Amino acid sequence: MKKFFAFTAIVALLVSCGRSNDKGELVGVKGKKWHPEKPYGMALIPGGSYIMGNSGEDVAAIGDAPTKTVTVRAFYMDETEITNSEYREFVNWVQDSIIRTRLAILADEVGQTTGEGGKNASSIGSYAFSDADPEKMTPYDKYMYENYYSIGTDDDPFAGRKLNKKVKLITDTSKYPDEHYTEVMDTMYLPVAESYNGLRTIDVTKLKFRYSWMDIQAAAKAKVGKRSDFIKTEQVQVYPDTTVWIKDFAYSYNEPMHNDYFWHQAYSEYPVVGVAWTQAKAFCAWRTLKKNAYIRSKKKGRNLINSFRLPSEAEWEYAARGGLESGMYPWGGPYTKNDRGCFLANFKPNRGDYAADGALYTVEAKSYDANGYNLYNMAGNVAEWTDSSYDASSYEYVSTMNPNVGDLKNQRKVVRGGSWKDVAMMLRVGTRDFEYADTARSYIGFRTVQDYMGTQTTGNTAR
Repeated sequence: MKKFFAFTAIVALLVSCGRSNDKGELVGVKGKKWHPEKPYGMALIPGGSYIMGNSGEDVAAIGDAPTKTVTVRAFYMDETEITNSEYREFVNWVQDSIIRTRLAILADEVGQTTGEGGKNASSIGSYAFSDADPEKMTPYDKYMYENYYSIGTDDDPFAGRKLNKKVKLITDTSKYPDEHYTEVMDTMYLPVAESYNGLRTIDVTKLKFRYSWMDIQAAAKAKVGKRSDFIKTEQVQVYPDTTVWIKDFAYSYNEPMHNDYFWHQAYSEYPVVGVAWTQAKAFCAWRTLKKNAYIRSKKKGRNLINSFRLPSEAEWEYAARGGLESGMYPWGGPYTKNDRGCFLANFKPNRGDYAADGALYTVEAKSYDANGYNLYNMAGNVAEWTDSSYDASSYEYVSTMNPNVGDLKNQRKVVRGGSWKDVAMMLRVGTRDFEYADTARSYIGFRTVQDYMGTQTTGNTAR
């Protein structure tokens, strides 16, 4: 009898499948049409091959960049270094999320869990978790809440809870809705004893971004193991280290840069500095989260984007060359001035003369002429983090297809491009340098990339 039912089920399945218009042929699973979308502010770098390494004399005799022909796939890259304005958006998002989470937790603790609609808050209950009312949940949300979100995880009892972002946060102290709201906001500021001139400042050490990622390299090499064994969780303090303007230079007065550079509107379009490699990685994770959250909320059925990330060392050099064969600089070279005698990048042209190129420190991210791929300041202004770990002999053993050294144990990360404080040699597209992943500098920033998907494009053809 069981065999009869099994046979009937198989026949029914075949019959139901045969009712389609494929006439029994193998036609594949049809999905919606998909077209690649160029991210805002990014340029498409066509895939191709190039000669990686020093194309000129190795003046410093380091010997860490011998020439080698390699190939990289197509990708998008930020046209400029990430600016203070763009990084502030990240910091503000983290601050907003932390405040809303603390408000929602306290609302739970004091029993005010009737989150109100609209944009104005009347009490801390207005900021209660939006999943606090089971009657307003979908069956899926109710199941997830009962089995996961209400339980949380070992290190985060509120993991998965949904924040109510419809109600605006109140920053004017005279308009705080109740004493509970005041209590939460007070926890975000430095103690009164640490304030001066009557100004209270946000405690930036509390601005931490938490994200997870999967160590695919380790998973691929492992013979056994659960998926969860390779999922890593990071918690990163996101506010830039503004003291780098003082720490990087002994016997030098740079206090104005420390005081104003990151937060003042005058520097909004200048590249962010004081950001460690770990913070740059966190920014990439947040940018991916931000875009995918929008897609989920506004464009149902659309595929989520692949991740924003830091470029590999090989990708960065390929992009910096701008399609030029064996150029010494992004503009070719071998000179750092154009035919009118103007410098082509922001660096230190002469000993002690930082102003010879028209700038003392950094300049706006979209300054000087772009290279052949429409990328600005790939030489000078600020050096840039890459995703690659530094090994002086890596060019000898890395692959010729998308070469990279992704050694997580090696904390020396490759930095490329030279900066406003460097001499011309450091601006060469083949010059390699490094800094430690947890170190921030007043002359190191970053830009992000995203893998290109869809129609393959190369420097010679698009098909």
